[in-house]
Amino acid sequence: MKYRIGVMGSAQGPTIKVQENIKKAIEIGQEIAKADCILVNGACPGLPDEAAYGAKNVGGMTMGISPAFSEEEHTKTYKSPKENYDIIIYTGMGLMERDLINIRSVDAIIVMGGGVGTLNEFAVAFDDMKIVGVLTGTGGVSDHIDKILEICGRKVEDYVIFDSEPKRLVAKVLERLTKYPRPVTEDERIFKSGKGE
Repeated sequence: MKYRIGVMGSAQGPTIKVQENIKKAIEIGQEIAKADCILVNGACPGLPDEAAYGAKNVGGMTMGISPAFSEEEHTKTYKSPKENYDIIIYTGMGLMERDLINIRSVDAIIVMGGGVGTLNEFAVAFDDMKIVGVLTGTGGVSDHIDKILEICGRKVEDYVIFDSEPKRLVAKVLERLTKYPRPVTEDERIFKSGKGE
């Protein structure tokens, strides 16, 4: 079975204009594709789309999970791309609900740059105990995840991986996926974390 790796990050704002971030996003996508994994993102512009471009550039498979109801709403209202995707699922659920579907559809995520939307996706993945790769040095929330967890009174768990180098980060995420079983039900996640009775 192919792993599905989510790439979450800045769709707009200053981090998407940094050439080094664009280069790293493309490399993340390429490394995911070279590992024979499926790249999944929110079918949005910016760094996630650059990653999809990178994956497609080396023959990888990509899937976008759109907040839009239709292709027309996707391109006209959300002003989102469709060129770098093999499949786009139009959820019709808006941005916040799309984020949840995005995270629940993948085995692991990689975050880069990012604002509130990326933070939301990280928080869902973290609470779901998904493997999370954080590409540091890309600005936005990605450079503050450890501090955010500290403010929230949570520790950095072993399933959260930090690295500034795309190839190394993807390799570490895949290594964790093969070594550590993830919860298979939400109840299992709750009981493993000590939140259940």
